Amino acid sequence: MSCIPERIELCSNRFLAAPPVPPHFNSSNILLSLETLSLDGYFSFENNQYAAKDFGNRYHFLPSAVLHPKSVYDISSTIKHIFQMGSGSEFTVAARGHGHSLQGQAQAHRGLVINMEFLQEQEIKVCSGELPYADVSGGQLWINVLLETLRYGLTPKSWTDYLYLTVGGTLSYAGISGQAFKHGPQINNVYQLQVVTGKGEVITCSEDQNADLFYAVLGGLGQFGIITRARISLEPAPKMVKWIRVLYSDFSSFSQDQEHLIASQNSFDYIEGFVIINRTGLLNNWRSSFDPKDPIRASQFSSDGRTLYCLEMAMYFNPHDADIMNQNTERVLSELNFIPSTLFLSEVSYLEFLNRVHISERKLRAKGLWEVPHPWLNLLIPKSKIHNFAQEVFGNILNYSSNGPILIYPVNKSKWNNKTSLVTPDEDIIYLVAFLSSAAPSSTGKDGLENILTQNKRILEYCATAHLGAKQYLPHYSTQEEWRAHFGSKWQVFQKRKSAYDPFAILAPGQGIFQKGNTPLMTSSKPERKYPAAFGIQ
Repeated sequence: MSCIPERIELCSNRFLAAPPVPPHFNSSNILLSLETLSLDGYFSFENNQYAAKDFGNRYHFLPSAVLHPKSVYDISSTIKHIFQMGSGSEFTVAARGHGHSLQGQAQAHRGLVINMEFLQEQEIKVCSGELPYADVSGGQLWINVLLETLRYGLTPKSWTDYLYLTVGGTLSYAGISGQAFKHGPQINNVYQLQVVTGKGEVITCSEDQNADLFYAVLGGLGQFGIITRARISLEPAPKMVKWIRVLYSDFSSFSQDQEHLIASQNSFDYIEGFVIINRTGLLNNWRSSFDPKDPIRASQFSSDGRTLYCLEMAMYFNPHDADIMNQNTERVLSELNFIPSTLFLSEVSYLEFLNRVHISERKLRAKGLWEVPHPWLNLLIPKSKIHNFAQEVFGNILNYSSNGPILIYPVNKSKWNNKTSLVTPDEDIIYLVAFLSSAAPSSTGKDGLENILTQNKRILEYCATAHLGAKQYLPHYSTQEEWRAHFGSKWQVFQKRKSAYDPFAILAPGQGIFQKGNTPLMTSSKPERKYPAAFGIQ
């Protein structure tokens, strides 16, 4: 456990030499004081428009400066300098990874954005042994972690579907994908963190050391500290993946089979699901990546005008175990009730499977359809309410083809640690439902931004009025009242931790949870309509 020091000892004379905080907190004085800090990296005060953009492409708040840190010291000394200004300053700080926030969460209006991808102080260090792990920078992309650990025949256990996200970014939320039923989310697969708090302190934390900060930061939406380093749990990496897709015509059989799979001891390694509404030529599109088990019957299947449910599964294996893997696959598939003619299979490398979304990204970028508004809505729904939710949403609210995938799959919370800041419904099995829409530029039709936002509002209104006990994942609210409702019984602890680790509310202003000085809660450039706070409808 020697790869991360217990506490970084920052050179004391550098702190003593820090410039005095200006007595008047106007923007010019603050920026001038930042310029006098002695750093390994540097500040940029112009041409920072990229820091006012994110993947959501709806919220744009320009910072006054961007820090490009070369060391943890740069981040610590800068935040400590801002902390010493006291609560009278409205200057705030946001850590920005690869810019994949959806609603301005990594932006700091007239504040400071820290470009975490610039932080490459230490290379990825892989430690093998009985409990293998990788020590990585918080600004490191997961794709780079994968590529480096594969060199040692190892891999992280839990993933997100898209790998071009930073480690610190996903650990600040949860990091959920099709492996979460087996290993829990990414925040459950971390041994240790190095964190810079809102006071500028550099603290190493784990389950056994500074545990309160450790659990606070995991899923903490960036409110308690900036993750500058993480120790990620690893396991032996497979070489290959058997990748399978099947279709269902009714939600009941689909969800029953999903729940059966996540409860089975010897099931698949990855399980996700999709809702497909009125998609023409669906199986023909699959043929570019999959082979049909029964080509003739598959060619006769029609998806036009139907709502279908796709179960996507993957089983990891090594080439010398291919026969055993095929036997296991056939055994598990025989227990399921999918439409037989829709069984499609493929074998790909482990890397190709995990990096599958990047292929779609390249295609969308080539068409100019990547940097468009993404009004995504991610929900966690209790198992007991999922049929009601599906009947209303997929039967009434959504009755046309969506402009983006709709994910839906269950996870077993027995694999999750409830000590983290992540908020989930109060049931053992919950469903992740993700409406991953892309708004067509300049469209006023069903694929336009306003229509998708209206659709999202209707879904949220239904969740609230039907009392489903749902929670938003990647949450976004406009008032603290809504945030209190979101956190529920966890709010008091969340607020107490904020007071302990970021008492002046310097960090992550884009979340809109706490205010510094008189800074208003961040809203989009268009005035938002207000709805009841029961579910944070916006």
